[in-house]
Amino acid sequence: MTDPNPTRPSLSRAASGPLAPSSARPDAPPPTRHPLTWPLLGVILLSLIPALVLAWQRVGYEQGQKTVAVVVDYPALVQQARRVGLEPQALLDRYKALGVNGVSIYEDVIGSLEQRGQIYVKSGADLAFENPGAGVNPQFVYMRSLVPGAAEALPARYTIPTREVTIAGQRWLSWPTDPSFLPAGPNRELIASLGAQGLVLVYRPYDDEAVREPAADWPDVPFVAFTGDEVIGARTPERLEKVGARFGDRLPALIEGNPQRELDTLIETRGAARMFAMNPSWQNRLGPEDVASKYALAANERSQRLLYVRPFPTVYETEAFLRRTSELLGNKGIRVGTPAVAPFEPNDTLRWLSLLGPLAALVLLGLSFPLPRLGLLVAGLAGLGALGLNGLQPFPGTALIAAITFPALGLVLRRSRVTDWFVATGLSLVGVLFVSALGASRESVLGLEPFRGVGLTLVAPLALVALSFLPRQDLRKTARDLYTAPIKLGDIAVMALGLAVFALVFLRRGNTSAVGVSDTEARFRQELQDSIVRPRFKELAGHPLALVGLSGVLPGYFSLLLILGGVVGQASILNTFSHFHTPLLISATRCFIGLGVGLIAGLVAIQAVKFGLKLWTTYGSRRAVAEVRA
Repeated sequence: MTDPNPTRPSLSRAASGPLAPSSARPDAPPPTRHPLTWPLLGVILLSLIPALVLAWQRVGYEQGQKTVAVVVDYPALVQQARRVGLEPQALLDRYKALGVNGVSIYEDVIGSLEQRGQIYVKSGADLAFENPGAGVNPQFVYMRSLVPGAAEALPARYTIPTREVTIAGQRWLSWPTDPSFLPAGPNRELIASLGAQGLVLVYRPYDDEAVREPAADWPDVPFVAFTGDEVIGARTPERLEKVGARFGDRLPALIEGNPQRELDTLIETRGAARMFAMNPSWQNRLGPEDVASKYALAANERSQRLLYVRPFPTVYETEAFLRRTSELLGNKGIRVGTPAVAPFEPNDTLRWLSLLGPLAALVLLGLSFPLPRLGLLVAGLAGLGALGLNGLQPFPGTALIAAITFPALGLVLRRSRVTDWFVATGLSLVGVLFVSALGASRESVLGLEPFRGVGLTLVAPLALVALSFLPRQDLRKTARDLYTAPIKLGDIAVMALGLAVFALVFLRRGNTSAVGVSDTEARFRQELQDSIVRPRFKELAGHPLALVGLSGVLPGYFSLLLILGGVVGQASILNTFSHFHTPLLISATRCFIGLGVGLIAGLVAIQAVKFGLKLWTTYGSRRAVAEVRA
């Protein structure tokens, strides 16, 4: 039927256009339903059983590791006490009342013995001036005992040649080099006094090649934290072997952000206690409130068992920090005591059985592509790449396969309606169990072996889903169609915006990203992590994008772009659980908060987009009709 008045604008035509609402589903080819789909899903489900058992065991292990020691740097405490006119024990008692239950004691050096009045040291130049013609070498250093035997006991500790000389009737020990900074063993009297108070003791020995028998006189303490960038004996295999043999039941401290050469060798057979400490200058810039937040975060989300505390410049600030730290630890269910640290030992048989699930998922992903041959080729290359990044090690390599496969699998299998988001999310959560089962080991839980390929977990799923959008036709024809397709300025703007957003997401991955955050965002993050567990922004943004894309409310390729944005949200789920030093339940809490908020935001966004499109396409049309009728 023709319009009797051709000059009157048609309402249906007015509502058409590039932004008109569309009930059509995203214009992407359906997946291939291969005969092996159900058998492969069966393998995944069967392999999920040992992965669930491993997850249960890991949770049990982590729940038993929720005790921390708040350890104060004793030399720094002594210095602060003397500045404010207090006895070190009096200041320590004040800090103990606010949650401190441990101290770190450094090994004595020869200069410490001089300060305590046990020995007397004089430069050769001074001694020669006082005793001309006595044969004093002005380049040597001379030492004698104030406490009987104190100086005479030292030469046997070192390979440095010394000799006894008599000058003006006094016996001196001559050293060809200044011995002031040579390690001189523990202050046993101080250690016994502090240990009698029930404090957790952390011993900090020094290294020097001149020491004949390293670790031979270490005190009986639970933890040893090395100084510097390497452990004692790191440069000499024989010395390192001696240190390892003399460690006994002591545990080495694994200092956050301070990798120490050959520490992994000592940890290999005994485990370690993760220790968190802050650089004093950074600590003083942040202030007590912010520093307390970081210490609580380290204990709750990074499995730090030793919280190494250095006093602030003032007692007031230090007490405020300790008070807030104790409050935050209590709110998060972290106990302050003596950590009973045990290494995590997953069952290798269960891990081998769990390994079948990700491999079956990878094959299923390839077979489900609209072009199965292309899918299998891409899946095979992805699997080889994941294994290659992990040195062909089966467990971490297959964990990476799971991390890049499961976020893509759901959106390749089904992507035609909003409810398909639940299928994609369910498969991502299945992948979480495989990543944990295969990736969590003694070394990775300690943070010694970070998850290799973390950046790939964000890029690869996106590429896999994007490739599944290729039409079911000859790739050469697809290439020609893409080459000859007209590109509008709007298309370029949309693609540039998409690339910029993805680049921002990729650069901001990890704890230390290449792109910083604003002060407002940093404060918001801190408030969240102090009160609950902070969700990840990639999930809060990615899940709503997927829901809007799957709804089909946007026309053309807009829905496909939003689905790709949703892949980032699914990939972030797996990425969250790839930080194995974070307890599994903490990662799960972060994940489900993101899922809940993302689902609500996505459902609201669908209605908002529908309303916006309706307003865009109908605005002014009634006025135009009224004007024509008039």
